[in-house]
Amino acid sequence: MTIVLIAVLLYLAASALLVRALGRNDGVTAPVWLWPALPAMLLHGGYHLLVAMRTTGGPDMHFFAALSLVGLGMAWLTSLVGARGRMSTLGVVVFPLAALLLVVYHGYGHEPSKLLGWRLASHAWLALLAYATLSIAALLAIMLWLQERALRRREFRPWLRALPPMADLESLLFRVITVGFALLTLTLVTGVLFVDDLLAQKLVHKTVLSVLSWIVFGVLLIGRRRYGWRGTKAVHWTLTAMLLLLLAFFGSQFVIELVFGHSR
Repeated sequence: MTIVLIAVLLYLAASALLVRALGRNDGVTAPVWLWPALPAMLLHGGYHLLVAMRTTGGPDMHFFAALSLVGLGMAWLTSLVGARGRMSTLGVVVFPLAALLLVVYHGYGHEPSKLLGWRLASHAWLALLAYATLSIAALLAIMLWLQERALRRREFRPWLRALPPMADLESLLFRVITVGFALLTLTLVTGVLFVDDLLAQKLVHKTVLSVLSWIVFGVLLIGRRRYGWRGTKAVHWTLTAMLLLLLAFFGSQFVIELVFGHSR
């Protein structure tokens, strides 16, 4: 509990520093927030490692554990993209979210997991990394939509000045989507190669929704490259694809584990 509490306080401190900088509009680009964020993320990851060492079976990949790991991945990605620019604004949402998911995971408890071979383990970690990356893309899409909406209405709020120019934000959005799309492709490929029986493992719906999300992301990237899709259209396609992906993994896992009480 001590590790969790310290990590949560550090996450909140990092978020508070970002909010303060946004309010003053005088230092969002300065990575002062990294000082509490980095140890928070290390403690977050260390907690999962400690649980894995003390729990029988393989690494805990159940519903709340997976959510917490995705939150950790989002925090690391936010730190990477935000350390040198105004993209650190993402941390205002991501750091409290990571803290909340860690607390929920700790409160829910830890369950023994089946031992996974290196092939299934690599598939699982790729999936979590893809979800974390594309979740950041979804947040960037929402930021882009809010920025475009505010500018269209000529509502020049203080937080708007804290965001990067729309062209830079849109460019980063598609770079993140490209990376996430590659990770999602690897996830699907490893799933086909390494998962023996989709029906027996209750993975049909998860696979179908994941493939649909992959198709939507792929169409978006093609539309961007060939037809210059941007703005509201890019936001709608991104959020639609992300919704499908969330339903694929966390929606199906929620129903299987928490509603029907079955374990993976």
